[in-house]
Amino acid sequence: MTLRPIADVGAELGLAPEDVLPWGTNRAKVSLEALGKRGGRQGRLVLVSAINPTPPGEGKTTMSVALAMGLRRRGRRVVAALREPSLGPVFGVKGGGTGGGQASLEPAADINLHFTGDLHAITSANNLLAALVDNAVYYGHPVALDATRVRWRRALDMNDRFLRNVIVGLGGKANGVPREGAFDITAASEVMAILALAEDLKDLEARLGRVVVGHTRDGQPVRAKDVDAAAAMVALLKDALMPNLVQTREGGPALVHAGPFGNIAHGCSSVVGTRMGLAYADEVVTEAGFGFDLGAEKFLDIKCRGAGVWPRGVVLVVTLRALKYHGGAPLPKVAEPDAAALSRGFDHLDKHLETVRAFGLPAVLCVNRFPQDTQEELDALKAFGHQRGVETAVCEGFTRGGEGSLELADKVLAMLDGTDAAPPAPRFLYELKQSPEEKVKAIARTVYGADDVVFTANARKDLESIRELGGADLPVCMAKTHLSLSDDPTKHGRPRGFTLTVREVRLSAGAGFMVALTGDLLTMPGLPREPASRRIVVHDDGRITGLMQGE
Repeated sequence: MTLRPIADVGAELGLAPEDVLPWGTNRAKVSLEALGKRGGRQGRLVLVSAINPTPPGEGKTTMSVALAMGLRRRGRRVVAALREPSLGPVFGVKGGGTGGGQASLEPAADINLHFTGDLHAITSANNLLAALVDNAVYYGHPVALDATRVRWRRALDMNDRFLRNVIVGLGGKANGVPREGAFDITAASEVMAILALAEDLKDLEARLGRVVVGHTRDGQPVRAKDVDAAAAMVALLKDALMPNLVQTREGGPALVHAGPFGNIAHGCSSVVGTRMGLAYADEVVTEAGFGFDLGAEKFLDIKCRGAGVWPRGVVLVVTLRALKYHGGAPLPKVAEPDAAALSRGFDHLDKHLETVRAFGLPAVLCVNRFPQDTQEELDALKAFGHQRGVETAVCEGFTRGGEGSLELADKVLAMLDGTDAAPPAPRFLYELKQSPEEKVKAIARTVYGADDVVFTANARKDLESIRELGGADLPVCMAKTHLSLSDDPTKHGRPRGFTLTVREVRLSAGAGFMVALTGDLLTMPGLPREPASRRIVVHDDGRITGLMQGE
């Protein structure tokens, strides 16, 4: 496949040649100066989300790319604004994160691996701060950090369960002060969240400086600025703050930038990437990680609130296999026709549609069609959508690219056109002045359908500390399993009568939110018994295959 010159891709979007900074042959950075050249122009923002997926995922990124392709074929100036893949999932369970089949981003192998070095820069900045923190512990300078109260963790962009809990500083006095430590995967690092939410270099440095890294022996908080880390971290992240320009398989523009996880972080691509898209495109197709209960809620309550943007509507991705999964059919039986399980799965879909309405947004159901899907099952889903007043589009973007996405594009355009006279106004689930407990309960009851929320003794202690640090007025980033509406991954469908348990709350002062952790969620995933990395083959001509599912 021959890719378009990246300068031509930028020109289609309206970017000036001097703002497209080539990064190799088929990739480019977009200068931050390009934002100021478009005045207050605002395109229409489309949020792509999904129901809760099966473990392999339901193709939300594939459908996002397919929608962008379909809109482009309808003559729209459109850009997909998506997250960067993490090497953890690439080599772990899911494989690459650039879409799939004929609805993919290119150059896929480069994007999934080293890309433009953003994740390496984030990892380096994270670990520079870790080194400076431990250096302060060692010398007692520039601030006397208590070795037993260091909060900052190291990062690595790889699934590695052996690094969840470590001991550092062994080997005698010359090698440091022994203490317990831990690693997070880079996508879960607060530095990743900060990069995704920062408005510019000045804001980036201010946010990094606010990061709480530990305490002194008398209990005073120590921030990154107290160990003189912020400016040096910005030096590592300067290029990473610029959005990345690539193209779809059909040559349309895509801004792929930042990649916070959707279950243990806020799961959205960067604010600067979204702003860039809105300044240059008629429509911006963006997505938020995992189901509507995780990524979309955070997109709306955290990212949109902070950035001052709001989508015109939602595309909710569904698959028949996921609906049957939530209707009680086990894997791999979900590939077989099962009208009863499908019907039961509609209850799960209905809960997500209720949540979309709670945010005051219109929606289109997008069915990612798989080869085994029957027309009878598709008709049943369309009938359900019709009963709920929601249009349904069957998308075959995976097999047919933009041509197979025209029905979706047309129904999304109709939805967007219907909002032109009165665009949806921001509607959040909670106010920032509410207590952290009230914010968590608002999310749990409205989005998950929980009866109540309980906070463990440790979580209550965490909240006391957050209040002392002045973080009580921040939004909440819920860390929860993506496989269920509840905090129990085995509870499929639409759980009722359950209580959500918050076991820990972490302050991300630089990112500007607190993270409420539930269940057994881990911030450093492990590899499965059969990692996706085993599928990868590097051919004699340098081509790489096996990065994506099904290759």
